[in-house]
Amino acid sequence: MSAKHRPTFLILLSLLPALTLSGLAFGQQTAKDLVTRGDAKAAKGDLDDAIADYSKAIELDPNDGDTYYDRGNAKREKGDLDDAIADYSKAIELDPKDADAYHNRGIAKNDKGNLDGAIADYSKAVELNPKNAATYFNRGNAKREKGDLDDAIADYSKAIELNPQYAIAYQNRGIAKWSKHDLDGAIADCTKAIELNPKHPNAYMTRGIARKDKGYLDGAIADFSKFIELNPQFAAAYTLRGDVKKDQGDQAGADADFAQAAKIGGK
Repeated sequence: MSAKHRPTFLILLSLLPALTLSGLAFGQQTAKDLVTRGDAKAAKGDLDDAIADYSKAIELDPNDGDTYYDRGNAKREKGDLDDAIADYSKAIELDPKDADAYHNRGIAKNDKGNLDGAIADYSKAVELNPKNAATYFNRGNAKREKGDLDDAIADYSKAIELNPQYAIAYQNRGIAKWSKHDLDGAIADCTKAIELNPKHPNAYMTRGIARKDKGYLDGAIADFSKFIELNPQFAAAYTLRGDVKKDQGDQAGADADFAQAAKIGGK
């Protein structure tokens, strides 16, 4: 090799490792990149691809609890509840003060029918973050499902205290009050829920049932009719409205509603 070419060769040789590393860094995705891409896919509903990205991110950085949390959310949305619970548990292991991981693990346990486990997780989430209205709401739902109506009402009330615009919390508190035979309380809560969200059908349904039980038949029919307007394929609403019409002596109207209920039910 001639002397005049040697310096150029040596320079290129010295640069080769740096060029190679630079090329690898340029083409390689980091765990953060993969999580960002997974989040975008999850937002679009591409859950399998999102889970795959989160899993690759975990391979690169197995100590980031947030990634396990994100993957748990995607798995829960898919209905893979056991795997979701495992991911939330790993997130909690890595960060025992992660209130959101306890909260969402509670949701997954609730969906599996493990109400006591769900309540325990919600309670831990409340301990870590007592300002999250949704946690009280979800714990209230689990308690109501267990039949602990007074405790459920207390949780719904706390959720409403934290978020006075929480329409569904009013509605579900109304359901709990109806279950306790507090018809006036149920009607008042459902009325507030409707005021906050006039297009939520279940508040009309619950208020209609409470009005029917109180003997306020015109009001009950109005509520069942509004529910049907919002949810016309729910057969039980026609049956309930038909029962009230029958009680009012409107047999023709009752028969029409019963026929429609049968038609929907037969589909």
